[in-house]
Amino acid sequence: MTDYTDTELMISRASQELQNDDTTLVGVGIPNLACNLAKRTHAPDLEMIYESGTIDSNPSKLPLSIGDPVLASNAKSIVPMVHGFGYYLQAGRIDVGFLGGAQIDRFGNINSTVIGDYEDPIVRLPGSGGACEIASNTRRTIIITPHVERRFPEEVDFVTSPGYVGGRENRKELGLRGGPDAVITDMGVMRFDDDGEMYLNSIHPGVTEGAVQAATGWDLRIGDEVTETPPPTEKEIELIRHDLDPDGVYTG
Repeated sequence: MTDYTDTELMISRASQELQNDDTTLVGVGIPNLACNLAKRTHAPDLEMIYESGTIDSNPSKLPLSIGDPVLASNAKSIVPMVHGFGYYLQAGRIDVGFLGGAQIDRFGNINSTVIGDYEDPIVRLPGSGGACEIASNTRRTIIITPHVERRFPEEVDFVTSPGYVGGRENRKELGLRGGPDAVITDMGVMRFDDDGEMYLNSIHPGVTEGAVQAATGWDLRIGDEVTETPPPTEKEIELIRHDLDPDGVYTG
């Protein structure tokens, strides 16, 4: 079996969350690699929309930012950013959004605003950008993050991007669409139960349930049938290393 890195496994796993008829709002980094990997394998009709306003983009090489001209060269259309958010995202026309953050709690709420008290924080972070809109309006969100305890507190210090808030009913009462569907880390894949609480669904090869629990800041629920995450295929690794990110900008 071909060797692979934790990052390549996360990219592979994230790509498998995408279906052929999905429309996804894409960022740079691992989400971009996951979407382009899906499009080159099992989801050729995946429609990728970037925050800069490129619609159904088909980049010929790795974009280094959401404003990279390579995103426009093969796009179906280019619209102002405000139209991308208004006509597509807020109108409920986007299936999948990818998110990350400094903290993710047991209900999938994300903090990218402050660590500590808002008025007197230990660290002030970049803030929402488009993340709150993505979390509130896509049909499902996929969260990708390293798995360390400081990133997984039981309750985030600040809710920048809502998950299931305090449970699925809370999200419904707020009138928000969708919700988090999966949390993909370098240790495993978490999903959300009927109450909207995160649980361990699969663990990566060589990782134990105990190790995942030790890296989580609350008593993480364990799924009824925890499986081992399938490793990347040789074809996926070949595409990642030689086509999608040959210089190792995000995987190196």
